[in-house]
Amino acid sequence: MSKRTDKRARLIEAADKLFHEQGVNITTLANIASLADVPLGNVYYYFKSKESIILAVIEQRRKLIQQQFASWDVLDNNKGRLRSFIEHFVTTSPQTASYGDALGSLCQELSKQTGEIALAASTLLKEVLNWCETQFKALGKGEKSETLALNLVSSLQGISLLTLTFKDPKYLEKQSQTLIQWLETV
Repeated sequence: MSKRTDKRARLIEAADKLFHEQGVNITTLANIASLADVPLGNVYYYFKSKESIILAVIEQRRKLIQQQFASWDVLDNNKGRLRSFIEHFVTTSPQTASYGDALGSLCQELSKQTGEIALAASTLLKEVLNWCETQFKALGKGEKSETLALNLVSSLQGISLLTLTFKDPKYLEKQSQTLIQWLETV
């Protein structure tokens, strides 16, 4: 990795971390530069504006989502894939209790904006819904697949909010067990 690419990657990683932990609106370019160990003046060499770094974080999140889906897609059954999706939330429950769900929080905050950023953020959760719907369709759920995907994703996002609100990972862990049991009945 070249020095240029390394600094750019560090800036995106720092922005992603800070956006999750303190929110996009509170995070400044100076905060990002400091965490990335890049001089503030150099940030503009890689990103023309805060909006451009936000879009880069969204793209990084998209790639991460696609990598997660690819890792689950190698499983030989669709219920196993959906179970892995649910269990992923459990693995992040301590962070969720402190900062909220990384993807859901970002999408919620950015959807309050307009234009390219709001649209780009909304496509992240749309990809999640579409992937879940595809799994339900493969299970033979037909027209119910969209509703089942919506129920699953909204349940996980809702419990993530409660986990953050009450600062207790057990909320997410308990709801995940309920969802895994539900999954066996659909």
